[in-house]
Amino acid sequence: MKSVYFISGLGADKRIFSALDLSYCDPHFVEWITPEIKEPLQQYAKRLRQTIPEENPLIIGMSFGGMLAAEMARADLGVKAIIISSNKSSKEFPAYLRIGKYFPIYRWLPFSFLKRSHFLYSKFFGVKSKEQKKVFHQILEDSDPHFITWAIWSILHWKSEDISANIIHIHGTSDILLPLRFVKPDYVIKKGTHVMTMERHDEVSALLKKLI
Repeated sequence: MKSVYFISGLGADKRIFSALDLSYCDPHFVEWITPEIKEPLQQYAKRLRQTIPEENPLIIGMSFGGMLAAEMARADLGVKAIIISSNKSSKEFPAYLRIGKYFPIYRWLPFSFLKRSHFLYSKFFGVKSKEQKKVFHQILEDSDPHFITWAIWSILHWKSEDISANIIHIHGTSDILLPLRFVKPDYVIKKGTHVMTMERHDEVSALLKKLI
């Protein structure tokens, strides 16, 4: 059975993949390491890659994890990356995220506000069902505010425009956070939201099984 390494999204952990059927592979969930002050996304990806023991791994990254997986694949052609609800490069960001680099509103909002803003994560992340809202809310409650602040900073300052051939991109048509019109995915999930690993898990599972 093939080993597959999963990297979760911003502020999330392996629970973001909990609804997927991964019976066809040997899943390993990559644990976050502590970022250095103002550490660039590329450098963090390089250090995180060192925690994956395989020489030529298959890495599946979700959202922020997809950006890290893309950087790993870009730096090492032996890495095969599958990214979900993510970007292959910084040029695929919508304009409002680019503006955040110059107007860092995220620094001014208390993290407790973000944790308790059910409307925000229901609207922008696409968490709809009562069961998945409960899981997602718990993920946010358990997240590290210092890591979140650094990760947002690293995303907004990410500079990477080259797109590697060893990256497969899966995106949803209903992703509000990273809209489909700004990216060029290889596979599209109809009505897939930003957290379609939870909300469209059957379709995502079937596609991953095919690709793996």
